[in-house]
Amino acid sequence: MPRAGHLEVRNPPRSGSFDEVSNDSSISCLYLAKRSRTTGKAVHLESHDALESLEIAVANMAEFVVLLGGCDRMSRRPYDVYLYTENFMFGRHAEKQKLLSFLLQHSDPHGDHAPAILPVIGGASVGKKTLVAHVCGDKRVHSRFSSILHLNGDSFMRILDNGRSMFGMVLVVITFSSDIGDDDWKKFHSFVITMGRGSKIIIISRLQSLARFGSVKPIFLTVLSYDELRYLFKTLVFGSVDPMQHPRLVEIADEYVKVLHSTQGSLVAINMFADVLRRNLNVQFWRGILERGLRMVKRNLSIYSVHPTILIEQGHPVDITDFALHPLSMTRYTVNVSTKKESPSVTFGQLITDPSVRPKEDFILISWESRIPPHTSFARFVTSHAQDTHEGPGRKRRGVPM
Repeated sequence: MPRAGHLEVRNPPRSGSFDEVSNDSSISCLYLAKRSRTTGKAVHLESHDALESLEIAVANMAEFVVLLGGCDRMSRRPYDVYLYTENFMFGRHAEKQKLLSFLLQHSDPHGDHAPAILPVIGGASVGKKTLVAHVCGDKRVHSRFSSILHLNGDSFMRILDNGRSMFGMVLVVITFSSDIGDDDWKKFHSFVITMGRGSKIIIISRLQSLARFGSVKPIFLTVLSYDELRYLFKTLVFGSVDPMQHPRLVEIADEYVKVLHSTQGSLVAINMFADVLRRNLNVQFWRGILERGLRMVKRNLSIYSVHPTILIEQGHPVDITDFALHPLSMTRYTVNVSTKKESPSVTFGQLITDPSVRPKEDFILISWESRIPPHTSFARFVTSHAQDTHEGPGRKRRGVPM
C-alpha cells in the first residue's frame, strides 16, 4: 500500500513478455494471410471450372437446338394441346407419332418393292379416321407422297383398273367395314407392289382380324380413359365458362361422364351431348336430358335385353321414344338407299330441345358433325313405329310405355 505523498512507480513488463505477445500476433496474421490466399485460389479454380463447363454447354447448345428442330413438338399439357374451340384433335399423341414415323420412314433400298402396311384398329367412333386424316394433313406427309388415295372396302379393288397410271410414291388409305377374303387381298397386294418404291398402305377398321394383313405392328385405338373423358367432356360442355361458377352443373356433368364411360362412350356421344348442353347452362335442362337418356337405355334393355350402344353397332333398331317424345326407331344410316337420300334431316340438338321439329315422315337424324378433317357426319335413319312391333336381337314385343 503506497504511502501518502509518494508516487508508486511500477516496473515495465519484461521484454520477454512483450516479445511473446508480438510473436503470437505475427503468427496469427501470417496464418490468416496464407489461409486467405489459399481460399482465394480455390474459389478462383472453382469459378474457372464452372465457367469452362458453361462455355462447353453453350457451345454444344447449337447442335442441341438443331436436334430439337427435327423433333415433333410435344406439350406439357397432354389433355388440351389439341383442344381449341373444337377444331383440333384431342390427345392420341403416342398414336399420332407412331403413324407419322411409319409414313416418314424410308424404305430399305435393298428390300423388295412390297409397300409397308399399317393397320389402325379400334371400336366404333374412337377416332380412327380422324387420327389418320390428321397425320395425312401434315405437310411432311404431303410432300413425301405424290398422291394419297382414300378407298373403302366395297371399291378398293377398282384400283386394279384405274390405278395403273399412278407414278411415284403413293399412300393408300382403305377403310373396311367388313372382313375380306385372302384371295382378294392377294390380288390387291400384287398390284400395289408395282407402285413406286416407298409407297405405303393404311388399313382402317373395327375388325381385329384385318390386322393379319399388316407388315408392321398395328395401332390399336381404345376408348378414352375416365380421366381423359371427364376432362374432354367438361371442357366441351362448359366452353369458355368457368365451371366453378356452376357447381351443380359440375355434379351433373360428372353423372354424364359416369354413364358415358360405363357404356364405352364414343367421341360422337361425348360431342353430341356436349353440343346440346353447352347451349343451355340450366340445371333442370341438363338433368332432364340425362333422365331421358337413362329412360331410353332402360326401355331398350326391356324390349331387346341389349344395350342401345350395342344395338346400333350391330345394325339393329334402337327405340328413341324417350328422346323424341314420340314412338320412333333409329337404325344405321345407309347412304346408297335412294329413298333415304331425299329424306328431311334434323339434328340431335334440334330434336331433343324441341320435339315438334320432328318431320311427319321418315327422316335422317344428324347425331353430330365433326369440325375437323375428315369432317365426318354421323347420321341415323329414323322411322315411326307407332303401330309396329319391335324386332331386335332379343325378344319381340310392342312398344312399352315407360
